[in-house]
Order: sequence, then structure tokens, then C-alpha cells
Amino acid sequence: MDTNGRFGEAEEAAMRRALALAATDGVPLGPNPRVGCVLLGAAGDLLAEGYHRGAGTPHAEADALAQVDGRAPGATAVVTLEPCNHTGRTGPCARALLDAGVRRVVIAQRDTNPVATGGVDTLLAAGVEVESGLLVDEARALNQVWTFAVEHGRPFVTWKFATTLDGRSAAADGTSRWVSSLAARRDTHELRARCDTMLVGTNTVAVDNPLLTVRDAEDRPLPRQPLRVVMGERSLDPAHRVFGPEAETLHLHTRDPGAALTELFARDRQHVFLEGGPTLAAAFVRAGLVDEVVAYVAPMLLGAGRPAVGDLGIPTISKALHLDVTDVTVLEPAKPGDDTDVRITMRRA
Repeated sequence: MDTNGRFGEAEEAAMRRALALAATDGVPLGPNPRVGCVLLGAAGDLLAEGYHRGAGTPHAEADALAQVDGRAPGATAVVTLEPCNHTGRTGPCARALLDAGVRRVVIAQRDTNPVATGGVDTLLAAGVEVESGLLVDEARALNQVWTFAVEHGRPFVTWKFATTLDGRSAAADGTSRWVSSLAARRDTHELRARCDTMLVGTNTVAVDNPLLTVRDAEDRPLPRQPLRVVMGERSLDPAHRVFGPEAETLHLHTRDPGAALTELFARDRQHVFLEGGPTLAAAFVRAGLVDEVVAYVAPMLLGAGRPAVGDLGIPTISKALHLDVTDVTVLEPAKPGDDTDVRITMRRA
């Protein structure tokens, strides 16, 4: 039992199981959170379990209740996120739990989404015992990006760039292919696949003509492709590869990072993978809109060339933007003779 005596051992075990269910591989990313539910009998025995499999599918509570024909009198529902209180593609989970006869609901994380919140109030008003906060840190970590987007009203932004040891993203003659190794490029595709949006500037499209899709180790496109977003006021030739049929593409005619993120959030986008050049990256950093930085550092020196990021308006070392390193990984070369790049992941301090 926890230090406050609010949760039993069976409930904590059930919550860990619910978190594991919510993290099941293959669940599509966004716009909905990952949620798991375990139903316990009066003696703490397992009645049913379920999880949400993506937008338009039954929510975790409904998935679990379906296994007991919608009836669980006297049961305890252990859920990783507050049951929703609204009717969307599916009905409100709070009402489903009431109709099933559940007497107690244990929640990890409260839902701050104004559209879905209110489930706890509905349950309490009907006389159901409700406790929240069990393994809340684990639940927030599971839905880190979704939680950030809901609480901040904008997508979480990961800025990825590749650089030489001396901070160059391209040589003096403009050549940049390839600053990063094959292993780094494959690793980048894995990171892209975890996001719902990839964002570049119009200059990157005009100069590099990227396809901007997610591909596997054999360079084959994955079934699910993030939204490709081009940001900038410049008109672009529709023949550029980014406008091809491989994935959906959106051109945001703005130079304002805040306006771009507002538009993307309105489109249910929660995680932006920023892959633009130094000018676009600098604009997002100056605006305070970069939440995570992923840098691939190649063991090479150029001595001159395009910097990895543009002017940040930082005049002195005391004003430097400090980042917290959360991970350092040395990437194994993908082929003999390839560089051994280092991936450094950082968060704003």
C-alpha cells in the first residue's frame, strides 16, 4: 500500500499492467493518448483488461468492459488516464463505467484536455469512489508528448540537426551530403517515425529538394507517414519532391514559428520534428519554441562552411542557452569504413 494508504497492492500491480497495455507496440501515435485499463473484482482478482488502439477505436475502459458484456458490479477500474466525459467517435467512458456498476476508480493521470475532462466529477457525483495519482509520473512519461501538447496548447518540438565537430552543417561550397553517416540517417528515420509532423523551411525545399518521408533500413517507405510541412512565404514549384504523393504535405505561408505551431495544434498535431536549415532553427530557438534537441555529431572537421544554426542574438557567454543532456549514444557504423557518429539528446535547462 502506498504512503498515503490510498491504494492497495493489487491496484498498484493492476496499474503497472495497465501502463504496459497502453504501451503496446503498434498503437498509432496521436492525436489520442495511450491508455490502459484493468478491471478488478472485490477480492482484487482480474476481471478484464483493455487498451486504446488509436483514434476511432474503443477507449481502454470500453475495451475492458466489452470482455464482461458491459457489466462489472462492485468492480474497481484501474485506468492510466482519467475517463473521458464527452461523446466523440465513441461514448463517454465515465458513463460506461457507471452503467457497468463499477464502485471504485483508480486513476494515474488526470486529463487536462478541456474537451475530455470532467470524468472524475461525473463519477463522484454518482457516488463512485475515485482516487488519482497512482504511478502518475510513469503515466505522464508514457504520454509525454500528448501531455505537453495539451498543457501548453501547442505541439512539442524536437529540433534535429547533423553537424561536424566544428559545428558545420555544410562545406564552404555548399555541399552537405553527407555530413552524417548512414547509421545516423537510419537513426533519424526512426526518430521521424515517432512524430506526427516533419517541418522544414522553403529554402531547404528549394535547395535540397528533400522527399521528407520515413523509410526503413532498406529505404522502403513505412505505411504510416507523418505530415510534411513546409514553412515560409516563398512560392515553391509544385514539382518539388516534398509535394509528391508519398505523404500529405502542408505549406504554411508564414515565417512566425508561433503561428505555425498554433495552426498545427489546431490540426491535432502534437509532435513536430524540426529539420529545417540554420535560419529556421534559429527562429524557433529565439522564440523559445524548441523543447528537445537531437544532434548527430560526425567525427570530421571542415573549418569553414554553413553553421548548424543561425544567429540566436546571444551577445556574450553569460547569455548562452544551456541545455540538459538526457542521452549520449555512439552509433555503430552501418557499413565498414563509415563514420562513428554520436547522437546527443538534450532538453531545455
